[in-house]
Amino acid sequence: MGLSQRLVNWARIKSPWITLFNSGACNACDIEVIAALTPRFDVERFGILAQGSPRHADILIVTGPVTKKQAPRLRRIWEQMPEPKYVIAMGACGASGGVFRGLYHVVDGVENVIPVDVFVAGCPPRPDEIINAVVACLGLVKEDLAHGGKEWRQKKPTVIPRVETPPKEVTA
Repeated sequence: MGLSQRLVNWARIKSPWITLFNSGACNACDIEVIAALTPRFDVERFGILAQGSPRHADILIVTGPVTKKQAPRLRRIWEQMPEPKYVIAMGACGASGGVFRGLYHVVDGVENVIPVDVFVAGCPPRPDEIINAVVACLGLVKEDLAHGGKEWRQKKPTVIPRVETPPKEVTA
């Protein structure tokens, strides 16, 4: 690993840039994210900086259940982010669709559209939980750098041993 790549990795860990995407939420999670950005919680002390463009962000925070109309937009925004990219699904709606689960216009959780790295529980989650999620993402960044990428975290398919049963004899 060259000096420039080590410098980029150091900067990525010390100052993650986040972007927020509302995929059909009630805005309660968005209000809590904004509260985390205010001086009371002061996420900038951790180097966390909010960016308006996904092209400059390391972490995508998605709030709300994903509606069918927003699903292609969410996917496109995720594709615009540079690698390595991380996703935080906020709240009960981001994890499973929440109270909107199963409705005709909802795809349910964020994980049905893009891969999610960290889930934040709550309706809405408090700002300190949001900060914990970003710090957990930074832990994932460090582990991914140590293992050479995100591939080591992907679930391996479970192989179920096949049990052979003898054929039944047919009696007349």
